Amino acid sequence: MSDAPMTLERDGGLAVLTIASPPLNLFDKAMFDALRDHAAALKADPPRGLLIRAEGDVVSAGVDVHEFEGRSVEQGAGLWRDLLRIVQTIEQLPCPVVFAAHALTLTAAFELALGCDIIVAGRGAKFGLVETVVGLTPSMGGPQRIAERAGSGRARELVMTGELFDAETLERWNVVNRVWDDAEVDERARALARKLADGPTRAHDATKQIVRAWADDGIGTADSVVPAVSGALFATEDLQNAVAGFLAKGPRHGTVAEGR
Repeated sequence: MSDAPMTLERDGGLAVLTIASPPLNLFDKAMFDALRDHAAALKADPPRGLLIRAEGDVVSAGVDVHEFEGRSVEQGAGLWRDLLRIVQTIEQLPCPVVFAAHALTLTAAFELALGCDIIVAGRGAKFGLVETVVGLTPSMGGPQRIAERAGSGRARELVMTGELFDAETLERWNVVNRVWDDAEVDERARALARKLADGPTRAHDATKQIVRAWADDGIGTADSVVPAVSGALFATEDLQNAVAGFLAKGPRHGTVAEGR
């Protein structure tokens, strides 16, 4: 068994990134280094879908506080620039990204989840951005991505209180997409990620680009990118084959998407 704190496996078009440093799955230098390396590998050779999950009794108990000890202002700024780039790399992958939380998910792991397209969770999972305990604010993109999903008031509440929130509450707030029984999370998350990876992934990337344009600068900007982004899909084999299949067999044509 590998002693790496994070592993990356590929199964056809689906990649699975696993946090694997029990019992606490803390984000320390080794974990951050592994995440950076795996994110770079995924960017260089994108899969058709990515699932991020964890082994053990917790997804992560947060960041090893030693990572903050003795840093200067300049070193702190450098740390956040580096970690934000990692989240942005995952966020900008041209494929659907699913984060599965089966248990406690704190700080860096939660912020990584917020950079994913879809967050699924077990009913027993709890989430928290608890950086106030060490005099910090979450700085891997958490507050702004909470605000994007749930609104600015909820972002302030979640961060400033430093409280833990259960999966069903965050589903109501539109932070978590789906909540399942704890025992089902891993299997159902894999099935969802596999379904997305087997789909028209060029179209999924177009969806990501349009939604990101809206998040960055509103409906007008999103509308402005649609002709180029969606127009390019007419050159894809997936669209051409699916249209032909639909015309020949109807909506249940079953044409296999190849991600091309």
